[in-house]
Amino acid sequence: MTIEAASCDILDAFWKKGREFLGTRYSIMGGAMSWVSEHHLVSAISNAGGFGVIASGAMPAELLDKEIAATREMTDKNFGVNLITMHPQLDSLIDVCIERKISHAILAGGIPTGQSIKRLKDAGIKVMCFAPALVLAKKMIRAGADALIIEGTEAGGHIGPVATNVLVQEIIPHVSDVPVFVAGGIGSGAMMAAFLEMGAAGCQLGTRFVCATECIAHPNFKKAFINANARDAVPTVQIDARFPVIPVRAIANEGTRRFMTFQLETIEKYRRGEIELKDAQMAIEHFWGGALRRAVIEGDVENGSLMAGQSVGLVKDERPTQDIIDTLVNEAAVALRRTRDVLA
Repeated sequence: MTIEAASCDILDAFWKKGREFLGTRYSIMGGAMSWVSEHHLVSAISNAGGFGVIASGAMPAELLDKEIAATREMTDKNFGVNLITMHPQLDSLIDVCIERKISHAILAGGIPTGQSIKRLKDAGIKVMCFAPALVLAKKMIRAGADALIIEGTEAGGHIGPVATNVLVQEIIPHVSDVPVFVAGGIGSGAMMAAFLEMGAAGCQLGTRFVCATECIAHPNFKKAFINANARDAVPTVQIDARFPVIPVRAIANEGTRRFMTFQLETIEKYRRGEIELKDAQMAIEHFWGGALRRAVIEGDVENGSLMAGQSVGLVKDERPTQDIIDTLVNEAAVALRRTRDVLA
């Protein structure tokens, strides 16, 4: 599929701010998905005109350094690095980004410190932060964030409690000094167009790119996405408030069912005095350790974690990244032209 010049023209009026910030042809970001968003997929998204993002996840600094180098061997286009603020080696990861002269860093997984933002900005790196509420959006801007990402609960992986369309209404009308990118549940160009019309500078998609040809995810993992419906991607359930469970949206499988049973068994052991509270909490917290890798890399889709957003129901096939992005752009342009024609 090719992109018509007219498609780019009508979209440029809406996502010019996002394109200029990212330094890309299209204001489409790839979501950072651990084990999935590595150099093959990241470079493919950037080469296709989007903005690929390396998911550093739990990587040590040495591995991130190699991942950045491998990405640069496959693309000369802009891409970013997603850094988890709670990573014990965050400072070392920031060092790598600075040494490698990364253009953009995305701070995720918690509220970043002003020091982390300053270190990156002082090195000439553009900093993007997540904002799950208007008060935090304003706080991130005051701390120096160059752009914001607002991600709704429809997204895959670790999620917040508020839907994307509500966050957009809450935040975008009150933020004008930095670009705001929207994520969570986006699986079509028409949806992208709707958020652009509401003032977004661009959109971030993760789930749709799992079934890109260039993605290294195991065939079983991709097949699970293609076969899933939107209602299959559900958040993990917390049974007892004394035993916290961080909500993660994933496709339900045998692993999610066993997790429920495991929680009940562990809580019962605590009630009988067979295990201390802290040990029980730790056991529940560590249940999913390594589960994402088992699913993505090893293909164990029954017991591994199938992190996916609700837009998984819109993923019907495996396609080259370029085709996915071209389709999104054309769909968005069609939607915007339809609006223009109605107004005319």
